[in-house]
Amino acid sequence: MAEGILEVNDGSFESEVLKADKPVLVDFWAPWCGPCKAIAPVIEELAAAFGGKIKFTKFNVDESPITPGKYGIRAIPTLIFFKEGKVADQITGMVAKSKLEESINKVL
Repeated sequence: MAEGILEVNDGSFESEVLKADKPVLVDFWAPWCGPCKAIAPVIEELAAAFGGKIKFTKFNVDESPITPGKYGIRAIPTLIFFKEGKVADQITGMVAKSKLEESINKVL
């Protein structure tokens, strides 16, 4: 896992994401997903740039299926921004870095 990005799962989701003291980006992904691998370096760059203001996490949907089911994740990568325990924004699929920055700035 890249520096500044925390791996979360069904067991740690509530404490690390829903109860976080700042906005959280959750990257729902799987090891076999090509677009997930393609977007990972972009998320790592954003984690380096915005790490102090927003918490970056990755959630492997294959290892923990309960949480993705709760949030209706049907395609990956799906990025969900949480603020104060609620969904603030959601992006599905491979998108430009500028689109991700726009969403980050929206939830800050």
